[in-house]
Order: sequence, then C-alpha cells, then structure tokens
Amino acid sequence: MAVTESAPETAPAMPEAAGARATQEDVGARAAHEGILRRQAARESAARTYARALPIVPVRARGLTIEGADGNRYLDCLSGAGTLALGHNHPVVLEAIRKVLDSGAPLQVLDLATPVKDAFTTELFRTLPPGLADHARVQFCGPAGTDAVEAALKLVRAATGRSGIIAFAGAYHGMTAGALAASGGASDVRVARLPYPQDYRCPFGVGGEPGAELAARWTESILDDTKSGVPSPAGMILEPVQGEGGVIPARDDWMRRMREITSARSIPLIADEVQTGVGRTGAFWAVEHSGITPDVMVLSKAIGGSLPLAVVVYREDLDVWEPGAHAGTFRGNQLAMAAGAATLAYVRENGLAERAAALGTRMIAQLQSLADDFGCVGDVRGRGLMIGVEIVDPEKPPSSPGGPHPAAPELAVAVQRECLRRGLIVELGGRNSSVVRLLPPLTISDEQASAVLNRLADAVAEVAKAHTGPGAESTRRTATGRAQEVGHAQGTEHTRRAERSG
Repeated sequence: MAVTESAPETAPAMPEAAGARATQEDVGARAAHEGILRRQAARESAARTYARALPIVPVRARGLTIEGADGNRYLDCLSGAGTLALGHNHPVVLEAIRKVLDSGAPLQVLDLATPVKDAFTTELFRTLPPGLADHARVQFCGPAGTDAVEAALKLVRAATGRSGIIAFAGAYHGMTAGALAASGGASDVRVARLPYPQDYRCPFGVGGEPGAELAARWTESILDDTKSGVPSPAGMILEPVQGEGGVIPARDDWMRRMREITSARSIPLIADEVQTGVGRTGAFWAVEHSGITPDVMVLSKAIGGSLPLAVVVYREDLDVWEPGAHAGTFRGNQLAMAAGAATLAYVRENGLAERAAALGTRMIAQLQSLADDFGCVGDVRGRGLMIGVEIVDPEKPPSSPGGPHPAAPELAVAVQRECLRRGLIVELGGRNSSVVRLLPPLTISDEQASAVLNRLADAVAEVAKAHTGPGAESTRRTATGRAQEVGHAQGTEHTRRAERSG
C-alpha cells in the first residue's frame, strides 16, 4: 500500500458530466457524495491513504467499472490493490457466497474442518508449484497478508533455530512489526538488506544480467564472509515482482541464483506472492516464471476472491510448530474460502494467467511508446497485468552521466489526478511514489484495455504539456493516437470470455 499525499479530498471533475444540465437529483447526489467525504475526513484517522488521492464514494461496481455516489463512473485499475482478480462482483464469486449463505453453514469456525474449507484447500493445492504441492502444509492466518508474513517469519525461525532474516531493498511485506522490519523503509531491526536487481535504477549502475550477477555475488559474499556482520539467517524473503517498490520484476536467472544460494546453505526461501499470485503476472504464481520451488509461500489478496483471507504454504518438514504457535480469530472465514475457491478455479479453468501474460505484454509495449513522446515517462516495466510507469523530471539532470532523470513524485500525483478526472483509477508506488501503477482485473477486455491506455496517455500528455508548455500539443495527439491502437489484435475468443465475465 503506497502512502501518498495526492489530490485534495474533493470530488473530481468528470468528462461525462461536462455540458450536462444539473438536475435536482444530480445536485442531491452530489451533496450526499460530498457529505460522506467530509464526514470521512473528520472522523477517520490521519493514516488513511487511498481516500486522499481518490475522493470518490463507490456505491456500485461490476468488473472493471465503479460507479460513485455522484453518478460518475470509473475504470478501476487499482482492483483493491490487486485483490480483485476477477474484478468487482464477478458472477462466480457472488454465486459461491450466496451458496454458503443459503446453506445455513456457519460463517466463522476458527480452524475447524468444514466442507467449504476442504474445497478451498483442495483447489489451492491443485494450483501450487508441483515441487511444493506434493509435500506441503498450509496455515490459515489472520485475514491480511501482513499476518501471513509474520507467520512465515515465525515458522522459519522455529524450524531453523536462527533469528535473522535476509530481505531486499525496496521490499514491502506488510504493516505489522515483523513485516515492516523486512520492508524497505524499516530501521533498528534484525533484518539484513541486500540489493534487489533492476535495470532502470540499478544499484550497481549496470542493469541487466551483469547487475543481477553482481547482486547475486553480493548475496553470497554477505552470507559466506564470517566478518560480514550477518550471521546465518533463519530465512530469505523476497517478492518475485516488487509491487510497492515500483513494479520491479526480478530476473528469472537471479531468482534461480537465490534458490541455489539458499538451498546450498540450508536457508528457507520465502516467496511473498501476496500481490503477484493467482495469475497476476502471467503465471498462476510468479515463481513459476523462473521455475523455482520456494520453501514457503505467503498468499493473500486474490486468494479470497475479494474477501479477507491469508495463508502460508510451506514444506512439511518445516512444520515444527506446537499447537497454537500461530493463530487468528478470523482464520475460519467461510465466505472468503468459498469466494477464493471459486476464483482460483475460474482463473485456472479459463486460462486467465495466460491471457494476463499476452495482454500485459501488449499493454507494456504500447506504454513504452509514451517514453518516446514524453520526457516525463522515464521507464515502463512490469509482468503480466502488473504494470508500472515511472514518472521523472526531464528538466533535472541525471545523478550520473547516462543515468535516469530524478523521480518526479509531484508529476506522478498530477498524472494520477488527471487520470481520475478522465474516469481512470490508478495507484502510485515506488521509492518516491513516482510510479503510476496499473493492476486491472484479469478479466479486462481488449476494448477496456484500450480505454485504460487512452485515458492514461491523455493524462500524461496533459501533465507533460503543463510542465513543458504548449509545444507538447502535437506530441500529445500522437501519443493518444498510439494508445488507441492497443488491444485490437487480441484473439476473439479471449475477448468474448472477458466480456462475459463483466
């Protein structure tokens, strides 16, 4: 979750309302909308985040679309921070929830066995990497991914008898104490941080395979040097794609090196798939891109089918816990398990991971053309339908010759604001909240993808024009025209399937 100070907490101006005569009903809806926002600002804590940048009041939603209390409609590329793999209120999710409600089954049973839980666990194990599924245990945790991270850290510490943890710069693993300790912004903790390889802002200034190799060698040196100050750790935790860190995909060869390094030293490898899982990156689980099998997987968000659910899946030989060593009152959420099982099955049976890979590749390629037109677009990257556009200030010199321009969080905020004015919801992330993030549902159609890119391109053009002057107008038209071309080559079968899903 990115914490940003973005647009002021007032309602956006929507193009759909332009030129329309306000009716008494419109005025009433607007007043109710503004009243709810005003009361939220007065009553809720200063820690609220998305509400600051997205001053909307959702009242209805279906698929990619949200309708606000004021009648305005938005294309939602936030998707509950990646929770909504099938979008809002997908029919198979609603049917699964209604079936449990109508059955009279208990809705909360702690960790007792139920048919609903058994069905979820069976479907979950069916999707796991084969090397893990055949010898796995699952622990149901509290309802958030951060609690699953806490459980994973406790597990490897108990199993190894060691206490230290290896994590990576830029990581985000949650908001509780242990999860924060392993995240990039922590201080005064028992966690050693290593460089996470990336191309655009490589910590070694080289990027690509050489940068990944240097990062791997640094990891080996830290672990093998008896004077490094880092004793043998209880585990290594990593994200196959750093989401909040700025949508930075790990190279497959680097992932394999981390698996080799940890295996050779009997260090459990924890893959945080809270946001990358359930088809998001173009494989059912992001570790599958590299072919590795982690010792522990941390899962949440999409596995609950839009409802709160979090689990840790791990090798059975790590299962050294005593009864009650980790628990949580709401780990028996039956509605979430039913919705989750339906979601997992739908993604698997309908090839949505493969669709995310194909459509995501096209969307990323189209967005990369914006970098040719606008100097404020520094980099476009991602995997599948987990996409990031880094916004920079082209008028400020790079910190090193040939390097990237400085991040421009104020321009990213402006892009987010202009997207919202055009009916597009996006998130900001990255080290300086300068990366515009797209996390659309896996059911997004080609036509919807085109609309998303149209609006984003137009928003970037508007911000670039304001930042560099009127001379960018012709460039804006060119970039918008390019965005309109995306998605039309998509296969008709996938399109029909996505449209049926809403």
